[in-house]
Amino acid sequence: MDKEELKQKVIDCLQTIYDPEIPVSIYELGLIYETEILPPLNNVQIVMTLTAPGCPAAQSIPLEVEQKVKEIDGVNEVTVIVTWEPAWNRGMMSETAKFELGMM
Repeated sequence: MDKEELKQKVIDCLQTIYDPEIPVSIYELGLIYETEILPPLNNVQIVMTLTAPGCPAAQSIPLEVEQKVKEIDGVNEVTVIVTWEPAWNRGMMSETAKFELGMM
């Protein structure tokens, strides 16, 4: 499987993970800042944030991301880095997320 195909599988997986307080995937919310496939072993590095530093799911969402992405066939190791820079804001949400949340 090539790098781009694996990256798409990771993105598809991220679209199945939801913030427990918001009925939209973390990918559509704009919480995923970077997804990299690192050769030659297909290690995956994900840089993400949360909606707020005090988010009740601050421990569970990154762990769920790591566990689910690790289940993808072809993925070796998964590293999830949580960052607060830049701070998340509603403007980072996709049009789909805004529509689903009635913000359009």
